[in-house]
Amino acid sequence: MSIYQPHLMRVDGIIDETPDTRTLRLVFKDPALAEKFDFKTGQFGEYSVFGAGECTFCIASPPTRKGYIECSFKKCGKATSGLRDLEVGDEMGFRGPYGNSFPVEQMEGGDIVFIAGGIGLAPVRSVIWNVLDRREKYQNVTIIYGARTTGDLVYKRELEEWSRRADVKLWQTVDPGGETCDWKGQVGFVPAIVEKAAPSAKNAHAVICGPPIMIKFTLPVLSKLGFSDDRVFTTLENRMKCGLGKCGRCNIGEVYVCKDGPVFTAAQLKNLPPEY
Repeated sequence: MSIYQPHLMRVDGIIDETPDTRTLRLVFKDPALAEKFDFKTGQFGEYSVFGAGECTFCIASPPTRKGYIECSFKKCGKATSGLRDLEVGDEMGFRGPYGNSFPVEQMEGGDIVFIAGGIGLAPVRSVIWNVLDRREKYQNVTIIYGARTTGDLVYKRELEEWSRRADVKLWQTVDPGGETCDWKGQVGFVPAIVEKAAPSAKNAHAVICGPPIMIKFTLPVLSKLGFSDDRVFTTLENRMKCGLGKCGRCNIGEVYVCKDGPVFTAAQLKNLPPEY
């Protein structure tokens, strides 16, 4: 089988997260492949629509939940438009999993702080559920999530579920001007809310994903709070192309993100050229 040949998947469920963001639940058509398929949180895949092309996203569901995978995406081009047109029961392709992963085992026994912005919650969601499905292995769990407006918040049902859990501290925020009259969350940019929440860095790890500008201004806040660079993790999955290190389009200096990443520590980011 060619390394470029996708596995056949069937769309098993569709959730419209926002007017332009959709989540697909996918199941393998081959029962034997479905039985043996496994992945680690943070890994990504290539999702293809026949005749429209393929696009790269993280696997947004956790490996602790078997029998399906999920991806979340915004409609922004030919391939994602093709994905958007799919209906339950339709077939599509999937290649993967590729890349490294978030070291959730390394994080056991300590606190975890999750920070996400916009659709950047998708890869973080996989880690969150991985942790919550094995909740006894971790201490305090803090989730800080923001979007431009209340309408841009994704996974609203899960945000509501997390807000009701006594073992999770959830901070939600929208950019100034993005709130509605009934909004009960924070108003402000994510870096400011991280500083306001002030999670303890003692025996803690942080996982962050979102727009590059959000990450740029959040990393110094985490440093100020005492988080060491080697305990702060992010993903550069937005750099992914072929997923196999063949096309060379994901390289940053000498690093091939699809082979060496997509998960990197803040310490590793400091050694990359500024183009990342």
